[in-house]
Amino acid sequence: MSLSNELGLSGFHPQRIETIATATLEGLALGWTLTRIQLDVRANVPLVSQAQFMKAALAAKTKCPVARLLNTTISMSASLNP
Repeated sequence: MSLSNELGLSGFHPQRIETIATATLEGLALGWTLTRIQLDVRANVPLVSQAQFMKAALAAKTKCPVARLLNTTISMSASLNP
């Protein structure tokens, strides 16, 4: 994800971004297929509001080149560390 870039475009500089990606493989008629990816994102970003952070996270998810390449569904949870 390009979350760091999206935050930077809005003037924020993340100290840390942690992402766990959980992929789901399913045996379909054509063979094993990557059908979903769940992203769980936690970040430390000074001075950013929850709304600004979510706007950047959703923009990064929407523009994700991996999702386009894999033609799969990506879901995401994103939160700021206190």
